[in-house]
Amino acid sequence: MRNFRRRRLSQEVFTPDVPVQWRRLVSYIRPYLGWLAIAIVALVMSSVLGLVFPAVIQQVVDSVLEQRDLALLDQITLLLLAVFLLRSLTSLVETYATNYAGERVVMDIRVALYNRLLSFSLGFFANTRVGELISRMSNDVGRMQSALTSSLTQLLSQSLTMVGAITIMFVINWRLSLFILVMVPITVFVSLFFGLGFRRYSERVQERIAEATIVAEEVFQNIREVKSFAREPYEKGRYRGAIQEAFDATVKLLRIRAVFGPFVAFMGFGGLSLVLWFGGREVLDGRLTGGALISFLIYGLTVAANFASLVRLYATFQEALGASKRVFYLLDSAPDVEDAPNAQHLNRVEGRITLDNARFAYEEDLDVLHDISLDVAPGEIVALVGPSGSGKSTIFNLIPRFYDVQHGAVRVDGTDVREIAQESLREHIGIVPQETLLFGGTIRDNILYGRLDASEDEMMAAAAAANAHEFIMALPKQYDTLVGERGVKLSGGQRQRVAIARAILKDPRILLLDEATSSLDNESEHLVQEALGRLMQDRTTLIIAHRLSTVRVAHRIAVIEAGNIVELGTHDELMANNGLYARLYDMQFRNADLLATEAN
Repeated sequence: MRNFRRRRLSQEVFTPDVPVQWRRLVSYIRPYLGWLAIAIVALVMSSVLGLVFPAVIQQVVDSVLEQRDLALLDQITLLLLAVFLLRSLTSLVETYATNYAGERVVMDIRVALYNRLLSFSLGFFANTRVGELISRMSNDVGRMQSALTSSLTQLLSQSLTMVGAITIMFVINWRLSLFILVMVPITVFVSLFFGLGFRRYSERVQERIAEATIVAEEVFQNIREVKSFAREPYEKGRYRGAIQEAFDATVKLLRIRAVFGPFVAFMGFGGLSLVLWFGGREVLDGRLTGGALISFLIYGLTVAANFASLVRLYATFQEALGASKRVFYLLDSAPDVEDAPNAQHLNRVEGRITLDNARFAYEEDLDVLHDISLDVAPGEIVALVGPSGSGKSTIFNLIPRFYDVQHGAVRVDGTDVREIAQESLREHIGIVPQETLLFGGTIRDNILYGRLDASEDEMMAAAAAANAHEFIMALPKQYDTLVGERGVKLSGGQRQRVAIARAILKDPRILLLDEATSSLDNESEHLVQEALGRLMQDRTTLIIAHRLSTVRVAHRIAVIEAGNIVELGTHDELMANNGLYARLYDMQFRNADLLATEAN
């Protein structure tokens, strides 16, 4: 299992063997071998038909022109038209079949990569920039797409054409063919040398593009802060710097291409020049006809052009290998939170939560929770209070198994959550976070996210219970109103009520509620608190509380400090103890309620 405690994926050093990468690509191609078989048959026919033209030219020069046979010229012309028509049809079939198979392979890779990313824990996403993941899914898979579609078609076509042309050239004159073939080993050796540079610098280009994507993604996600601090000039410079680094890496790649292309062209056409020199002597000596020499030169040009194209394709495939390395790194990485082989599925949950000597650390040797034990009875409401960074949110993350404890256990109804299938566990847990996040679709989409198969009446009933139905119906498009990116078109109170409606619709037995710290107007505050009261009814509830009014509804209060539960009891009991809770009450809860009252 790979450790994801890092900032950038591109910092990882992971280089699988090239044959391994090709085998992985072939494993994705295998389901579409039928399409590839059709493509290969059509490709062979197209390539063979493409080799007819130089032979026909030889006949025109040696027979038609010398004998001035117009009837033969008519026959040859009709034959060529038929050949070109048939070749066009076979090329159509070959191009469609190859591209269809290639696009399906790319689709499968994208889906597999997306599914793999969704299987990773919150720890992976907390330590990996979203912009880099987007770059992997778009830029890297895009490079692979080019290699598996149009480039693959060209590779097969040009390889067959070259083999056929070289075979015919040996039939025409084997001595002339040697002038062409002598250039091949030199060109292949140089191509392999340049290919290493293509791959290395292509990887650097992709890494720099990923970094630029990260910058843009961070700015767009935090555009309010950027504008409020008037940091547009700073962010423009930061993005320009990232793009400049990508440009510099691209220029180095282009330099290799600039040297490589002309070298290959010189080798190919240099060989043809020798062919023309030696072939001309063969014609003058009567050992070769003029038509045969012209035909040979056309075949030679075909070989040279196709070989030059193959070399460019080699560079493309090297770049694709660099991209596939990063994609397969993610695909081959095991999630750090996985279902056990015989994980249980919960059909019914009473709602008992038990933390049994739970110890947890986000980083090694930096424990956030120190052997915490807490038992919450079904239907009980327990408030978690404590200074910032004491471990309250970590407890919330452990119950739905977003992370695994390093020692001890977290249990639901007496069963260790590590023995329960994650999806089954989370179906019975509702979470209302402190920062309400909505998807960029409609209000309907966001509420139904709680239960996708809910009916219209059930959705509206949940909205009504969350005190959201009235304001939704007052909107021009009602439930079909677009909420904007992260719900920015709704007010804070409206977003909270939509999130509560979503949790009510899910109808979980266990509720994790991180109370919002932002102040709302008096009416919105009342509506939200009323909705939360309905949501908590008859459910096991843990609340990270920030207001005295919320603490008072709890059956018990757990006071957490530095990863330990230092006090546990009711509000009155803890106030009587005159400990940390009493101090927090004076510093935090009393002030929070006073500020909320003043704001209202």
